[in-house]
Amino acid sequence: MLNTLLGIFLLCAAVSAQAVQEIRLWHAMSGARGIELDRLIRKYNASQKDYRVVSFFQGAYDEVMADDIQMRKGTSRSPHIVQVNDAGTADMMRSGSALPLWQLMQQWGRPLDAKYLPAVSAYFSDTEGRLLALPFTGATPVLYYNRDAFRKAGLDPAKAPQTLYEMPKALAALVDAGQSCALTTAWQSWVLIENMSAWHNQRFATQGNGMAEETGSGARLAFNTRLMVRWISTLASWQKAGYFTYSGRKDEAEARFASGECAMLTSSSASYGALRRRARFHLAVAQLPYYDDFDAAPQNTLIGGSALWAIAGKSAAQYRGVASFFAYLARPQVLAAWHQRTGDVPLTTTAYELTRKQGFYRGHPEQEIAVRQLLATPTGDSAGIRLGGLRSIRGIIDEELESVWNGKKAPLDALNAAVQRGNLLLETSSKPGPGLPR
Repeated sequence: MLNTLLGIFLLCAAVSAQAVQEIRLWHAMSGARGIELDRLIRKYNASQKDYRVVSFFQGAYDEVMADDIQMRKGTSRSPHIVQVNDAGTADMMRSGSALPLWQLMQQWGRPLDAKYLPAVSAYFSDTEGRLLALPFTGATPVLYYNRDAFRKAGLDPAKAPQTLYEMPKALAALVDAGQSCALTTAWQSWVLIENMSAWHNQRFATQGNGMAEETGSGARLAFNTRLMVRWISTLASWQKAGYFTYSGRKDEAEARFASGECAMLTSSSASYGALRRRARFHLAVAQLPYYDDFDAAPQNTLIGGSALWAIAGKSAAQYRGVASFFAYLARPQVLAAWHQRTGDVPLTTTAYELTRKQGFYRGHPEQEIAVRQLLATPTGDSAGIRLGGLRSIRGIIDEELESVWNGKKAPLDALNAAVQRGNLLLETSSKPGPGLPR
């Protein structure tokens, strides 16, 4: 009798285990953000018994990501959800590897009522305003500065320069006070070119920066504008005067700022937590400076981050699980907690209001500055950038900007060359792919 009961129990347990649908998530988050993702997944798995999300760290994604998904489609190792950096949006759309978010959630009775920040929803939506993927992480460039260095230079430590015309006076004071590096930047293409264009409501590329059509395949670069020629020329003159220091293509500038070597830094708002831990001085955050003689400035900065894409070709049961997990991630409480724990911006207006109601910004006012830069309704030139091979285009921009910093090219020549080379890349890679299912 005991053996019979034991057999029935084991059979029931086996049936129950088989009923749990596994959902595989590929992601590129390590360190503190990866730990927070694991915590979030554990909470979701504990909140229901039908699905079990399992995450797999894949390292940094590049242009071959979509092809890798295609090669492994249908295998036991293939993912149901993939985290894709914002720069890979157009490549993901062209690959035909994804099921649009709006379609997934509508089909499985989980319509999203979350109101994403304008600059967030615009980046990951189609031409009809429907979300293609679930926004997941987000940040935007801000100005960091060293309050102690400002005091030493006789500057107001509570107020950073708001306009680019106010910057030279502050930079000169910092240099005169002995600062070897007054201003530096990380991620120069993203910060100096892409975001400064949007911040001034100036186009980066034609056809709404590629956002006016489904995959941006017909758009061409056009950032060699009056604004950019002025801006890069200004930085080149600041470099000659010892006011601006180039530190590298990625986040090398952050280490120089955190060490106290550089007094001001433009970089991602998501770096605030790490910079605060590393800095041995009073760290402050301010809005990205702008030219106040551009009537439309400041407009809005761009969201930099990632979205979660549902991979095509899965079963109905698996899609139900993906929709369930996505609905959980879109909850205001979940988004607010992620924002407060990781330093990413709150992606929805409800998560932002909840965070304010909880009093978070009273103790962390610096983390609200990035959000305010994203609140304006985007225009055709500030909604986002959707171009195939954007990572490669950024590499071209980096090369041409370096030719300015090392004195080999004039700013106008470098910008023209970057546009010409980037457009050649777009022309050779703009063959239409299968695209997203409608």
